[in-house]
Amino acid sequence: MAAAPPPPHELVDDVISEILLRLPPDEPQWLFRAALVCKPWLRTLSDPAFLRRYRDFHGAPPLLGLIDGEREIDTGQGPRFVPTTAVPALPIPESDAPFAFPWPFDCRHGRVLIRDLENMGEDFHVCDPVTGDRHCVPQPEFEIHWKGYNATAVFCAAAGCHHLDCRGGPFCVVIMFTDDHSETTMSAAMYSSELGAWRAPVTLDTAPDPEHHRGHVVYHRGPLIGDEIYFALPPAATIVKYDSANNFLAVVKPKPPTMDGDFVLMVMEDGSLGFAAIEDSRLHLWSIRVSSEGTAEWVRCRVIDLEKMITMAYASVEEKTIMAYASVSGFAEGVGVIFISTCVGSFMMELKSERVRKVDTSVFLLPHFLSYMSFYTPDRLLGAPADL
Repeated sequence: MAAAPPPPHELVDDVISEILLRLPPDEPQWLFRAALVCKPWLRTLSDPAFLRRYRDFHGAPPLLGLIDGEREIDTGQGPRFVPTTAVPALPIPESDAPFAFPWPFDCRHGRVLIRDLENMGEDFHVCDPVTGDRHCVPQPEFEIHWKGYNATAVFCAAAGCHHLDCRGGPFCVVIMFTDDHSETTMSAAMYSSELGAWRAPVTLDTAPDPEHHRGHVVYHRGPLIGDEIYFALPPAATIVKYDSANNFLAVVKPKPPTMDGDFVLMVMEDGSLGFAAIEDSRLHLWSIRVSSEGTAEWVRCRVIDLEKMITMAYASVEEKTIMAYASVSGFAEGVGVIFISTCVGSFMMELKSERVRKVDTSVFLLPHFLSYMSFYTPDRLLGAPADL
């Protein structure tokens, strides 16, 4: 009996393509190893059509690591990348024109917003850590002060973009700051890369009562939901949103009752605004829900006992033993991950599985690290042509 003929070459390519399509994006070293097997696999993994299918198949970009700002503040030596998964190369290449004293403020849609503390003329830069591209954002023409704009955000501004790979497209930068001449007035302004200019700032009186304490903006990264980005004013326990589409600033809601201390605003799985805080070694998750009467209220949706997962160690400070500090210090949009800082290091928790693992031994008592999320594919590093 004659041997069966080999399968058509196109069929083999289709099978290989389907197999490669299922390689996990949060373990990018698998993609790079596959690209080194042979030239046909490299061509497949660098093909623009395949890469579009790959991103659509997996959805939200994976979390690759954390960008740590403590290093800049302490030493001025530049960003430090703390990987949360194995990456084939550090995705923060050295620049030909390094910053004198850089400080990362936000990281979203594959971009990092950096302020160069030594260069007051051109102090904001939007960078792509993988490609090394950098866009200089000019200083606003209106007056702001350093202590007032420690809340900033960068995000993709391309119409209809699903933010799976929006490199090179238009972006916006939002800053929110306190008016030094007022006890209660907050202002927000937005820069558009398409226009190459800043909008005039919009203002909001957060406390009509003159006895009220000034509300200042928290450094925490604010969540982006649709066209709205949210910031927190802890002294007034107030949450403020900036509507980028309508250039509008408004008070949303005080934080949930009974919750004191540090907290982080986040995006919940259903796309609603969420709130995360630690109290009595328990992680409390809240979400804003709209009742049948149309009233928006905070609803506690989950409580997680951290003592079962994280070692609540003790530390000695000036010969006095204190309970380990623990606070929610960040979140990663779209992948259900939050970060917890303690006096024994930093941890990441996957909310769906409640799996916890240590990501760094540094003590992040302030949230000076940002989650870096991006598809990291072989065409980025190996120089293969990919017109994306």
